[in-house]
Amino acid sequence: MGAGAGSGRGQLFLRTLLFLLMAGPPARGQLRYTVPEELEHGAFVANLGEDLGLDVSTLSARRFRIVSRAGARQHLEVNLENGILFVNERIDREEVCEAGGTCLLHLQLLVESPLELYRVEVEVLDINDHAPTFPWQEYVLEVAESAVLGARFPLESAQDPDVGTNSVHTYRLSPNGFFSLEVQTRSDASKFAELVLERALDREQQRVHRVLLTALDGGVPERSGTAHILVTVLDANDNVPAFDQPSYGVSLPEDAPAGTLVIQLNATDLDEGPNGEIEYSFSGHAPPRVRELFHVEPRSGQVLLKGRLDYERASIHELYVQAKDRGPSAVAVHCRVLVHLLDVNDNAPEVTLTSVSTPVLEDAPPGTVIAVISVLDRDSGDNGRVSCEVSPNVPFELRSSFRNYYTLVTTQALDREVVPEYNVSITARDMGSPALLTRSTLTIPVSDVNDNAPRFLQPSYSVYVMENNAPGASICSVSALDPDCQQNAYLSYSIADGHIHGMPVGTYVSINSDSGHMYALRSLDYEQIRSFQIQVQAQDAGFPPLTANVTVHIFVLDQNDNAPVIVSPMPRNGSVATELVPRSARPGYLVGTVSAVDADAGLNSRLSYQLLQATDFTLFSVAPDTGELRTLRSFLEQDASRQQLVVQVRDGGQPALSATVSLLLSVVETMPQTLSDFSEFSLPPEVSSSSPLTLYLLVSLGSISFTFLLAILILTAIRCRGERLSRQGDSCSPPRCHCCPVSRPSSDGLKTSNLTAQAPAGTTAATCLDVPAGGPPGYCYKVCLGPESAQSDFMFLKPCSPPRNNEKDPGKRSRPEQHLQVSKEAKQPNTDWLPSSTQRAALKRY
Repeated sequence: MGAGAGSGRGQLFLRTLLFLLMAGPPARGQLRYTVPEELEHGAFVANLGEDLGLDVSTLSARRFRIVSRAGARQHLEVNLENGILFVNERIDREEVCEAGGTCLLHLQLLVESPLELYRVEVEVLDINDHAPTFPWQEYVLEVAESAVLGARFPLESAQDPDVGTNSVHTYRLSPNGFFSLEVQTRSDASKFAELVLERALDREQQRVHRVLLTALDGGVPERSGTAHILVTVLDANDNVPAFDQPSYGVSLPEDAPAGTLVIQLNATDLDEGPNGEIEYSFSGHAPPRVRELFHVEPRSGQVLLKGRLDYERASIHELYVQAKDRGPSAVAVHCRVLVHLLDVNDNAPEVTLTSVSTPVLEDAPPGTVIAVISVLDRDSGDNGRVSCEVSPNVPFELRSSFRNYYTLVTTQALDREVVPEYNVSITARDMGSPALLTRSTLTIPVSDVNDNAPRFLQPSYSVYVMENNAPGASICSVSALDPDCQQNAYLSYSIADGHIHGMPVGTYVSINSDSGHMYALRSLDYEQIRSFQIQVQAQDAGFPPLTANVTVHIFVLDQNDNAPVIVSPMPRNGSVATELVPRSARPGYLVGTVSAVDADAGLNSRLSYQLLQATDFTLFSVAPDTGELRTLRSFLEQDASRQQLVVQVRDGGQPALSATVSLLLSVVETMPQTLSDFSEFSLPPEVSSSSPLTLYLLVSLGSISFTFLLAILILTAIRCRGERLSRQGDSCSPPRCHCCPVSRPSSDGLKTSNLTAQAPAGTTAATCLDVPAGGPPGYCYKVCLGPESAQSDFMFLKPCSPPRNNEKDPGKRSRPEQHLQVSKEAKQPNTDWLPSSTQRAALKRY
């Protein structure tokens, strides 16, 4: 077998030296290196970082790597720390490249940020790591004794997987006296040996000759292989078969089925009988691959297809067929058959996603590289020419960077809210007939960018809340949508700062920041606040955050929580309200009007009046809408002079609330001009600002106040005048004061006064002042002021007896029996015109 193998260290040194000597510069824009086979792991190949002009410090961050097909062995690798290309695993050239010729490793180098692609070719150099070998260690050669001198006998060729000078270079034959060796070269530069007869054979002298055939390669160190040849001398068979031609050529499509006739060989032998019967077979030169694919019929000479052809693996096959007769001392003759394969479009293109950068941001500019795609078709010619395209109606396109390499880039702006994910179909189609295609689908998710502000479901919200709600109760819910996703779509709700009636809005309502539910923080009162509005803001969690605002109008609904309040007539000092009714009143006479107010609104404030109790229901009626109290008929003699009435005021709420007022009506023959209890009332500020009755009440109160002030001024002036008259002796003698029915213009203040004149106890003298009567006919008034009047403002008057009808001089004093009876008990000023404490408390609620 082989010989001359050196030590491992010496071989490594020689391989490295050979590599350094044969490394050459890159050609035509791509780098090319050479590396000997069988180098150990870690052996230096090239400094890619320096040759490609890359920053070594960024190789790891930019993911500098070798891109290979799935399942392919990674013979070479890159050191990311220094950019050196080194041997990753042992390279066996004979295993990597089965066919002879140049053995190239095509590397695709990829670096990201930005995405760049480089192509590197590494030629694997053959080293002499295989010794030549023969098919058999010993074989028999039969030579007829009649063989002429110079006859040639082809010998089995040795096989050496190495190429070039490392393959079989020559043959040697051990020294003998009968044969010499002649080395021949085939058209493919391979060597084979022929045994040449140099001396006539004599079977009777020596029947067997043994020689040693040695095959030598041209490597350093030289390797060799041997085979023993046993030459048997036979009796004469002096004619050998002859082929029609020494070499044949035939073309065969690669998709030919098994059993296809490749060629019909024909050889002739001039001998007769067994010496002329020819048998065909493969010669020892035929490699094992040929024997797997083809079969030779021994008798007919037909070469048949046995295996499956593959143009992409080998485009030509060389067959060596021998013909030998069946006679003794048969000599085999050889011919060569070259089978040329015709390429068939039997390989669909292969699509490989070399690098994919997903997901892609939706704001990525047009031209952003998404993926690097490589396509390969192992066919040749038009069958191996590939075009690549993407599915229509997608914002992506393919751009060719190198041959059979494409980059998938964006063509327009993306919008995740419109299309969150793209399924891009990549179609690779060759130019064969019929064309074969391959489709590969690439899923490209679009990453979200916070480019959409929240949007409320409604432009504004109107919320109706019943008053007297429970604090903390939910009143409504607002909702907004954000078409973004994940964090950019997470919304939080808040209420904008503001004030409601001078109070912060946060004291009225609150909002759940996650759900948008709004809650009332206090019980609302329709009578205090009827509506208000707040601004609600929705903000997403993106960066920068985006917001949206919406106005929420909150309307407080009225609840029947306020009973009617009687404002007229007003009871005096806690007693029932009184009124005088003339007995001469006709049916429909307006006795008075019961007035009430209700702080509620709508139906809850719509009041109705009804007569609840009465001394005589046939005598009076109350208008249900206005509260006017009128007589139903004329008074009769038998009707009571005091009529007790109870009037109820009911609102229209559910349930209805009501209030009652008791009236005491006195039936009199004649009516004094006094202010009845129906007029003595005042309205709360709320009513005065929202009802026409307010104006009437304000005018009445102003008139009363003005009259009262005017009465004080007049009384003060009269007292001063009386004091002057008393000093002049023109005063009436105490304690008698006469009624003075002097006809004078009446004062408005006194006309509506119903006063009682009384003197303080222990008064010894009094000043009398005639006051003109402002009441109805038959009444007069006198003001009596004592010396102590400086300590008291004035004394109230009370009417005296009416004058007689036959009294002619109204300027004279009245008779003694008409004098006022001065009470011995001092009385406080009359405050009937003011509301009682109960009424004031009721009015304060409004």
